[in-house]
Amino acid sequence: MTYLSSWEEFERGAERLYLQDPMNTRYTMKYCHSKGVLCLKLTDNRRCLQYRTEIAQDLKKMEKFIGNLMRHMASKDI
Repeated sequence: MTYLSSWEEFERGAERLYLQDPMNTRYTMKYCHSKGVLCLKLTDNRRCLQYRTEIAQDLKKMEKFIGNLMRHMASKDI
């Protein structure tokens, strides 16, 4: 599994992946304190998108993205 190089690329791909199959898509966020790295992973068991950052400014972008993702999850009828 490889990491995407830019946040914009990850954000577009992750939203597209979620909208294609919202029932099977999941995400995880992991922070490694010793390395100071935050990893975000979104998968639907067929494709996997990953993004890794050490930059604190990316946290705001991730927070906004997760808020948008939660809005999509809350607005879908099951």
